[in-house]
Amino acid sequence: MTDRYPSPRALLDRYDLRAKKSWGQNFLGEEAVLDDIARLAAPRAGDPVLELGAGLGHLTARLLARGARVVAVERDRDMARVLRGELGDRITLLEADAARLDHAALAARFGAPAAAGEGARLAVVGNLPYHLTSPILFSILDQVAHVSRAVFLLQREVAERLAAPPASRDWGLLSVLLQREAEVSVERIVPPGAFWPPPKVESAVLCALFRPPADAVGDPARFRRLVKAGFGLRRKTLRNALGSAKLAEPARLEAAFAAAGVDPGRRGETLTLAEWAALDRALG
Repeated sequence: MTDRYPSPRALLDRYDLRAKKSWGQNFLGEEAVLDDIARLAAPRAGDPVLELGAGLGHLTARLLARGARVVAVERDRDMARVLRGELGDRITLLEADAARLDHAALAARFGAPAAAGEGARLAVVGNLPYHLTSPILFSILDQVAHVSRAVFLLQREVAERLAAPPASRDWGLLSVLLQREAEVSVERIVPPGAFWPPPKVESAVLCALFRPPADAVGDPARFRRLVKAGFGLRRKTLRNALGSAKLAEPARLEAAFAAAGVDPGRRGETLTLAEWAALDRALG
């Protein structure tokens, strides 16, 4: 079935459509890359997969070929028409905003049971436009208990930031938050020619395998505010950046620095995940 799936250009012609630049539409048609993403997202037949921005259905078809149970999310009515026409009732199609999904409800309806005592979870996969990457990642992090893994095709620089090691130039807020919840890796680089129309930048396949958080924190919501403040003013020391954010009274902040063993004269990008977590715990 996948060998006969039409190319992006052929499907656009068949339905008299064009890629919408304002929507960030660049359709992946390279078979080897599609196979890699499908394998990472659905390693076993029967795996439930939530595909964000299913587009013309090329990855959807590969997931189906692996025996995955696919819930395809697509808010572009033109793309939804293609998905219905090409894949019909082989998928569950949701015309919805991928950044505003209720993952708990979707996992309860379509997901697979996790370990004993845990709720059902879904794998999440998709080719994410640049402008939607952060909203979708924050949405998943807010509902991470219902996601088993995420496999995303992203701009290369974004993927490398998310997988960056501590104290590197690319280490930032989303690197810390995502790596606390998951093992994160860049699986392959994808050239512009793998898409139609070709984008102007390279892309990369990012894989995040979710597991219990790597480091305990005192308050997850405060932890996010803490790290955001630390990276929000990169040129400032932690003492000044966190003080400006008014996360706690100055004396309490100083006590937390001492208890966590973190020099307040350092900058936020130099802290490891463990040090950020220790600082949050020290705040009480």
